[in-house]
Amino acid sequence: MKIGFVLFNGITFLDFIGFYDVIYRLNMFVKTQGTTWDICGLTEEITDELGFTVKVTKVKPDLSQYDLLYVPGGIGTRKLRYDKEFIDWLKQAEKVETIVSVCTGALLLGAAGFLENKKATTHPNAYDLLEPYCEEVVHARIVKDGNVITAGGVATAIDLALYMVEQYVSKEAAEVIKKHIDYPYDIQGIVEV
Repeated sequence: MKIGFVLFNGITFLDFIGFYDVIYRLNMFVKTQGTTWDICGLTEEITDELGFTVKVTKVKPDLSQYDLLYVPGGIGTRKLRYDKEFIDWLKQAEKVETIVSVCTGALLLGAAGFLENKKATTHPNAYDLLEPYCEEVVHARIVKDGNVITAGGVATAIDLALYMVEQYVSKEAAEVIKKHIDYPYDIQGIVEV
């Protein structure tokens, strides 16, 4: 499996790192060994909403090449959803097998048209911003509607990644990872359409 992480200026890095720190561990399990990923962006460096900067590994790659595309959120999503270059780039993922967002990354999925006729969620403070993009905003931590999975606010990134591990490997594999990261919580609030 090949994962594309989409980063952008104004990201909330916990949205990205919470997911990344769990999902890269797919390589621990026979069923998902060989999982690779790229950290993608429109520029070589991405700066979060607090000024922290990271380098991306792929600048503006063809997003259709990935099996899973992950879009985090952050304050930058408010403007970015109207950025034609970014949204056109994101639309390349139209045929990607699994498209995933956490927090206000759902606004970007919506702007790209991926939430049309779908149920979705986002950070509770942004439910109203998500409404124009989807069939229904569901007040849940994780919503799976077809090949699109959206998740709630920032810390939900960890639950979302554990949910994905359950989908790709098993519940037991997710429990192993929870022990590795000393995460004592059970995933709650999952809606599968």
